[in-house]
Amino acid sequence: MSAQVAIEKVAMASPSLHSLPGGLTFATKSLYSCSNLLPTPPHSSPPRSNSSLITRSPRNLCDRKTMSTSAQASSSLPPLPEDRIVLGCGLVSVDFLATVASYPNPDDKTRSTSAKLQGGGNAGNALTCAARLGLKPRLISKVADDPQGKGLIEELEADGVDTSFLVVSEGGNSPFTYVIVDNQTKTRTCIHTPGYPPMIPDDLSTSNLLAAISGARLVYFDGRLHETALLVAQEANRRAIPILTDAESKREGLDDLLSLSSYVVCSAKFPQEWTEAPSIPSALVSFLLMLTHVKFVIVTLGKEGCIMLERGMTENAQSEETDIDDLCDILKKKKDSNRNSPTCISSGVKKLCAKGIGTVTGTLFVGTAENIPPGELVDTTGAGDSFIGATLYAICANMPPEIMLPFAAQVAAIKCRALGARTGIPYRTDPRLASFLVAGSQEVAAV
Repeated sequence: MSAQVAIEKVAMASPSLHSLPGGLTFATKSLYSCSNLLPTPPHSSPPRSNSSLITRSPRNLCDRKTMSTSAQASSSLPPLPEDRIVLGCGLVSVDFLATVASYPNPDDKTRSTSAKLQGGGNAGNALTCAARLGLKPRLISKVADDPQGKGLIEELEADGVDTSFLVVSEGGNSPFTYVIVDNQTKTRTCIHTPGYPPMIPDDLSTSNLLAAISGARLVYFDGRLHETALLVAQEANRRAIPILTDAESKREGLDDLLSLSSYVVCSAKFPQEWTEAPSIPSALVSFLLMLTHVKFVIVTLGKEGCIMLERGMTENAQSEETDIDDLCDILKKKKDSNRNSPTCISSGVKKLCAKGIGTVTGTLFVGTAENIPPGELVDTTGAGDSFIGATLYAICANMPPEIMLPFAAQVAAIKCRALGARTGIPYRTDPRLASFLVAGSQEVAAV
């Protein structure tokens, strides 16, 4: 049975489910102290607060009908991966979210239509997603001992993220981001303020590093905290633990992480910016030629889906070379425009050439995104992080790319139906994921 047929057969038997209710609204204080909604400016020590923190797990916000439906889906799901500890190193921050009817012009004043205060940051979001899907994530990052930092820790722990290795500074401020969501264009603008003092390698003791990485199936980096991240990456490399790196944009130290990576997930602009190749497909060839340890590279394209190039064995490829740009166009034309759910189209193993760059042996995949109805699309903040969280799960579960890419796209699409990076992240028991989880396990069992 093909991967796609397996997905479709299980999907027909899976009930639909509305989005799980997420975090609390700004007005009801979310997980943070109401008397400390505004962060302390950087480079200053905040006053100590004895305000009690309100901690409510998103699980407890589900209504009985949703929990009942999820329980029914859970009974038919395959077992969790045996090795499911993942270690992440990167950013966690407080997100101050506000939606507006349309983004204001310079010197304009406008009012928000809704607001929310919750945890964010690439690593924090991706590991929250991984935890909700059933993995056991551990996080290396840094916050301050301010109310926002305490709230971040409690929110992560409520979702099952191990914060034992998170550094808490005395004084300073936790990272925070203002996120403005434009209801008209369905885009978001982020204004980030780094935490202070910044994390340095000396913050992570050797004993904590060894404890954090012990038993890990996979290590993930979001490209931040580059000096500490490189320390962790080098230890993972010594232990032959695979590394997944999120290449969102050019950052200091990112090249060092990429050179040690087994898997790379890129934003739409990064491949060409980093390789100076004339197209995305040719940039992916350049990636595999320059990064000899990388097994696959994915570029996410928002509503256009994603493209993935997986390294292959030369002996399994056809002898004739194929232009990767031409091949990508052929695969895109095979998309079914009438299908709303995510799918994946594969080229099979080929010798793929990029003009003026070189040739690699590999398989090209074109993944589609869910066609979300305009009335259901709320906020794309953190969609890429959810995609990565689902990819972490898929690697641990040994999912083939034909299922991994639609699965990750579906997780990201579900997230986009609620305000904030974490509110809409689905749990493993969400019936909209059942077909992918079951099909993935069937493919693994067949192998």
